Amino acid sequence: MKGGNAVSGVMQAAISQQIQAELESAYLYLALSAHMELKNLKGFAHWLRLQWEEELAHALKLQDYLLQRDAPITYGALRAPVCEVDTPLEVFELVLRHEQKVTRLINELYALAVAESDYASQTMLQWFVTEQLEEEENARTVVEDLRWSGGAGPSLLLLDRELAARVPEPSQ
Repeated sequence: MKGGNAVSGVMQAAISQQIQAELESAYLYLALSAHMELKNLKGFAHWLRLQWEEELAHALKLQDYLLQRDAPITYGALRAPVCEVDTPLEVFELVLRHEQKVTRLINELYALAVAESDYASQTMLQWFVTEQLEEEENARTVVEDLRWSGGAGPSLLLLDRELAARVPEPSQ
């Protein structure tokens, strides 16, 4: 360990759990993307697939942080995603609920960093706190667009085209 750069065992375990949560998020988005692809909603599928990539990047950001602090990472088995949805509205309501859950996990992790007086982790986690505001806003916007449009017909196809235009986030 690097002297004052060490991360506590409690913090290491909690960040390892968050890595697993991010990977499970990616798994969920990949499954939802395939679901939308099978419904020939390629824009929705594209948006969800880019979200899959973002979640993988989040897991790697956390892993790299632990490695930078010379902390071991504990990997657990990933749970299969549960996505009993049919319509695009149901998909994005699930996405919004999921992002709200991830926000809660990040907030709990941040609170732990405060309790542990782990200032380096607090600084790193601030990025995730901000990111979750964006994640929830993006999901909420799609949910609201689907509700306002009725989620069918020409409105659905226009929204599908709009989501197809999403570009990947720059590397963080």
